[in-house]
Amino acid sequence: MKKKILSLLLVSTLVIAGLSGCQSKDGSESKTDTKSTENVAAVDTKKVFVSPEWVKSVIDGNQKESKKYVIGEVAWGSEADDPTYKEGHLVGAIHIDTGSIEAEPKWNLRSPDEVKKALQDAGITKDTTVILYGPDPSGTARVAYAYLWAGVENVKILNGGLDAWKKAGYDLETKSNKAKAVADFGANVPVHPEYQMSIEQVQKKLESDKNFKLVSIRTYDEFIGKTSGYSYIKKAGEPKGAVWGKAGSDASHMEDYMNEDGTYKNIDQLKELWKGLDFTTDNELSFYCGTGWRAAIPFLVMYDAGYTNMSMYDGGWFEWQMNNNLPVQIGDPKKDVKYTTVGELSDDKAVKEN
Repeated sequence: MKKKILSLLLVSTLVIAGLSGCQSKDGSESKTDTKSTENVAAVDTKKVFVSPEWVKSVIDGNQKESKKYVIGEVAWGSEADDPTYKEGHLVGAIHIDTGSIEAEPKWNLRSPDEVKKALQDAGITKDTTVILYGPDPSGTARVAYAYLWAGVENVKILNGGLDAWKKAGYDLETKSNKAKAVADFGANVPVHPEYQMSIEQVQKKLESDKNFKLVSIRTYDEFIGKTSGYSYIKKAGEPKGAVWGKAGSDASHMEDYMNEDGTYKNIDQLKELWKGLDFTTDNELSFYCGTGWRAAIPFLVMYDAGYTNMSMYDGGWFEWQMNNNLPVQIGDPKKDVKYTTVGELSDDKAVKEN
């Protein structure tokens, strides 16, 4: 009889445990989301990369400076184009389209007024804590950079993304969340124009400032002009005077800047990565890539570490190769390099689409 009672209790416990993992009526998935976050330490507003525990503590209302917050899953296109959002996202998260902050023909940041409107439409003011994550770490970094440039004072990235959130055992939901627009961002955009460098500023710096380094966050094959890295860019090369900063296996991957668990490498890891290259953190640095996604990662890592001597050349190679008169280098300056102009480059270096 005693064994029978124990068996019944065990079955009951398993049933209850099973029910606790089921999806609730509001579309959320209850898992092991019971650990208290009352004692999770505060994070300085200048720190970008945060843990799942800290994000959960914000949701639970345990971070005084973040009572007003917006969580955004970043992906290109509309919410309907974002499969991961529909499969399950952080509780309360809205979808944020990368196209809300950048646009053709150059894929530079949109105008200040357009970015300001995008922020207001997303319910974001300058003193809103913004927490971002997404399937592409470069795309997430791109939006985080744009928000800092605009003037959002507390921009965070969930380090490790959705995978880290799941591993922590926290809730997901599948219902669509709509932003609650605000009437005023609270500042003139951009608050930090110094975070961005124009093509004219880059040319002047390269010609006159020996401490300035234009750092290419692209693959080695892109850096030496073997490929443009993109299906829509026909010419390959780099601005004359650029130095290589490493990146990843192709234009869509940043293995050199990411850990195996999906977290971003920290400043000490980047300093190790950059050893032996033609720049250090003592230089004035301006990062660029093809169109501004990959270059946002080292900018944010340096920002997170308290550096102020960096910016982004937003136009990247895409903008540079649009001007036939601009100087270009082909090859590795340390080995065998050729100097020419954009107009002399061939038009056969685009990546072929499968």
